[in-house]
Amino acid sequence: QPGHKGGEGCQKGGHGRATRLTPQVMSTMAMALRVVVPPHPLIGHWLAVLRDRHTPGPLYASATTELGRWLSYEALRDWLPHRSIQVDSPLATTEAEIVDGDVPLLALPLLTAGLGLWQGAQAVIPSAQVRHLGLQQQGIRGLDRPIPPRSGVLVFCATVATGEGLNQVLDRLAELGVRGDRLRVVTALASGPGLQLVGERHGDLTIYTAGIDPELDGDGQIVPGIGVVAERLFAGPLLEIAVPTA
Repeated sequence: QPGHKGGEGCQKGGHGRATRLTPQVMSTMAMALRVVVPPHPLIGHWLAVLRDRHTPGPLYASATTELGRWLSYEALRDWLPHRSIQVDSPLATTEAEIVDGDVPLLALPLLTAGLGLWQGAQAVIPSAQVRHLGLQQQGIRGLDRPIPPRSGVLVFCATVATGEGLNQVLDRLAELGVRGDRLRVVTALASGPGLQLVGERHGDLTIYTAGIDPELDGDGQIVPGIGVVAERLFAGPLLEIAVPTA
């Protein structure tokens, strides 16, 4: 499984800031949800670009792509399966580390706004298999067939606002046997209430995000937030498949 040789992710190594929503904060949680906000200055920079209401659409799309790249790099740091091999350099034989291609990776961008993050992640994991997810009244499109038992799964959700849409995806993945260390979520921004809702049901999850905002408005939008991602990303309102807000 992913992470079989890489330690405990955000719990060790000093590579990210792990924000734990503990049982003292969420008494119904059986385990502490792990939320990693990597302290890299470029992650902070691109989040600032997304926050700015004056950012034009093409630059907003570029910032989303860059966050997808950097957050995926951080999510994979101690999780991506790897193994040692012997290679012949021009001068000598030496030991080297390579990604273990025998353990498949599956990328699950949540349509439509999650496509921006996934576009950046493709540069980091170009060989990953992809299933595009759509939240529908009758279920989740894209999760209607089994997932190989050894696959590591990355979910790309533009934001975690109310947490309801993400919970639907996680519930279905759990039914398919995917949870815990096999699973990571990458999101540009999360809200405190959304993380609480997700943590109450999926406390063994690890989420990588550029920031956490404290509240939601009456429409379920993150405040101060980064705006309506799908509209800003694609420069106009879209006919969304998704019913609930992620």
